[in-house]
Formats: sequence, structure tokens, C-alpha cells
Amino acid sequence: MSRPAVAALSAAALALALAACGETVNPQRSTNIAEVVNQDPAVTGANIGSLSEAIRANPNDARAYNTRGAAYARTGNYRKAIDDFNQAIRLDPNDAAAYNNRGLAHRQTGASQAAAQDFSSAITANPNYAPAYIARANLRRAQNDLTGALSDLDNAIRLNPESAEARHSRGLVYQRQGSHAQAVQDFSSAVDRNPFVAAPYAARGQSELALGRNDKALEDFNAALNVNNKLADAWAGRGLAQEKLGNVQEARASFNSALGIDPNNEIARAALRRLGS
Repeated sequence: MSRPAVAALSAAALALALAACGETVNPQRSTNIAEVVNQDPAVTGANIGSLSEAIRANPNDARAYNTRGAAYARTGNYRKAIDDFNQAIRLDPNDAAAYNNRGLAHRQTGASQAAAQDFSSAITANPNYAPAYIARANLRRAQNDLTGALSDLDNAIRLNPESAEARHSRGLVYQRQGSHAQAVQDFSSAVDRNPFVAAPYAARGQSELALGRNDKALEDFNAALNVNNKLADAWAGRGLAQEKLGNVQEARASFNSALGIDPNNEIARAALRRLGS
């Protein structure tokens, strides 16, 4: 088989997404870490098998270890993923993608300090590797280092101006700072670059709510749900917009939809208590 391409844990390339959509409505609840996207286990198993054959044929192929590590991460087997990333780094100590991938896997296991070290190592190995700046920024935002997060995201956008992920992540930092007008600009830029992801719509809806633009907020939550109707926070945000617009019955229905997906959704539960339902 052909040598596998270098793997970077990203929403598009390797079915791992930096989970930020929870922050769009409830910033305190989101964990902001790599989140496994469901995939057919048979497909993933076949990929791992093929990559294992490639490694047996060439045990010094760092890229094969990196790619298999990403496949293990898809299955949620982060221990094996980290083992493969360790081997990739041993074989190629200057592989920025392998450091970044290992950092994302460390985040999933709760090892934030190790993750931070890996993201910084990726940047040292390749100062022009934008995904590492984004990953480190998301970690810094989760740790409330908003100044550091903004600096990283400014660098990521400088290196890759078309990155929807970087624009979305920077918008979340502005949102955390209460700079909702700037947040809306970045979320809009993210949507322009990739209109097929729900999170930036929902995030923009939250900032539109904060700015008192309830009609626009409702449009955004509807757009998010058109992309993915299983987002409890987007249903809850939709309910808030409807409530503010005076559509109480519709708001109740949205809050109940949120609870149907996530019975512990704090916004929906509080809203229904407030509305007497």
C-alpha cells in the first residue's frame, strides 16, 4: 500500500473535532477537548489492520504510526493512540503533526499539562503549523488564559486566513470576554468558510442574544439545528430567543426538545421552571 499521509487530528481530516459547540449557550459546561466522531467500527478496524501491515513492512515509518494513532483515537482507544504517537515522535522528533495529535489525545484523557507541552513542542518543531496554535488556544481558553488564547489564534489566522476552525475558536474567546460584536464577526467568518458545521451558527446565536438581536439569534439557532438537530444547547438557545420574542409556547417546545436530548440541560430546565412548565 502507499505510504500514509501525515495525520493531523482535525474535524475534516481525521474525524476528531475540537469540541467547542457547548460553549455557544453554556460556556461553563463545555470541556473543549477532542471529541470522537462516530464511525463504522468495521471501517476503522480495517484501517487499523492495513496500517498495522504497513508498520510490519516498514517499522521505521513514522507517518504510519502517526496515522494509525489517529485511527485508534477515532475508536476512543487513547492509550494505544498515544503509544503510536510516541513511536512516531521517536522516529521523527521534528514531526509537528505527531506532537499535536498526541496533545489532543492527552486532552481527551484529562492530561492538560502534557497536552500543553505537546502543543508547544509542535510549534517549536514547525512555527508555521497552524493547527497547533488552535489546539493550544482552545486549551488556554479552557484554562481562562484568554490573552494567551487570542495570541495563538491571531497567529493561526495569520498562517491560515481561511481556517474556519480558527475563526470560530477566536470568536469563542471574544464571547468569553463579553466582546460579542467581535465574536459575531468571527463566527460569521467561520460560517462563510464552512457553512456545514453547526457550532459557529449556535455560537453566533448566543452572541446575538447577548446583543439583544433576538430575531437574528433565532435564525442562527435554526440554522444550527438544520445542520445538526441533536444539539441540546442549540434547542435551548432557540427556546431563549423564542421566549424573548414572546413566543412562549414555541419556547416551551424548544426547551422540551433540548431536554429530550440532554435531560440535564441547565438552561432548558431553568427556563421551564421559570415558565411554569
